[in-house]
Amino acid sequence: MTKKSKADSSTPSKASSKAAKQASDAQAAKPGATPGGEAKADAAHLDTAFNALVDHNYLSESEFGTVSETLQRNLATTICLYLKFKKYHWDIRGRFFRDLHLAYDEFIEEIFPGIDEQAERLVALGGSPIAAPSDLERFSVVKVPTETVRDARSQVADLVSDLTRVSRGFRDDSQTVDEANDPATADMYNGYAATIDKIRWMLQAIMDDDRLN
Repeated sequence: MTKKSKADSSTPSKASSKAAKQASDAQAAKPGATPGGEAKADAAHLDTAFNALVDHNYLSESEFGTVSETLQRNLATTICLYLKFKKYHWDIRGRFFRDLHLAYDEFIEEIFPGIDEQAERLVALGGSPIAAPSDLERFSVVKVPTETVRDARSQVADLVSDLTRVSRGFRDDSQTVDEANDPATADMYNGYAATIDKIRWMLQAIMDDDRLN
């Protein structure tokens, strides 16, 4: 007579049932999801874990779309501007090495806080900042150099050109987001524009020195 086994092979064990439940829960949680919208920044409608209370606060969908596009672009631009100053800080040589080497770091200290501030503003409004290098390059209006530039005048002239474009961008975006019912972000942009204007003025003043040639 064949001895009957203690557990019927057709009946799932407690361990296998628990494993199946964990796999099901993990699938339901969906730990990762891609934000939507043109700027890929809208996180308010993601079907993912820990996202139930994310919303756009007082902004409509259309207003958020406008504001998030500016925040994502300006965030990428600020990060790339920081990297560009650092690149030139490392590469500068010649008579003005020490002056510009130190000045670039001083300017960076004024620019750097804006990175976290803009990212967190986007998150507070129901967004999700993108930060992959390819995305930064796609959204930024500042291009980080891939070549080595040693000459002081070339560096400074390039930075003044970038800062002119960035300053105008903050000014224009301040008006845009204000019209999109977001005066708080508009105020942030006004502050950044003033900071960029000051740095641009200081670099222009350096360019007036004939010895920079």
